[in-house]
Amino acid sequence: MPAADTATIHVTDIEAAINFWRERAPAAGAGLALAPEVAALAEVYGRMAHAGALQVAGDALPAPAMAAWLAWYESTPDTPCIAICSTSQGDEWCKGCGRSFAEVQHWLSLTPVQKRAVWQRITRAGTALRFTSRYAERAR
Repeated sequence: MPAADTATIHVTDIEAAINFWRERAPAAGAGLALAPEVAALAEVYGRMAHAGALQVAGDALPAPAMAAWLAWYESTPDTPCIAICSTSQGDEWCKGCGRSFAEVQHWLSLTPVQKRAVWQRITRAGTALRFTSRYAERAR
């Protein structure tokens, strides 16, 4: 499980948060001024692009960018659980959601950045039942 100070936010989450805010607060006016949330996230995104970074440490986000990211995060599903928990049967990795036994046990104490890091990992792996066509509807 990642430590709070080492958990990272993936560029795809920054992009999703930017798009979330673009839909809620589109640029307006002759100068097409960005909403403060979009501007804060865009600065982080631009720095990541310039550095060629795919991840940024959660504790490195400026406060306005973190606030905007957290508001987006609140709009996402909290848990990857699909109520098929093989860790309760003794598996180290859940066949239903893809989380480790420790992640399942400590999910409520993880920070949003840590939770998104887990989501990124299990989504990339795509091996859990939640990602198969048979259980994809249940995951929604």
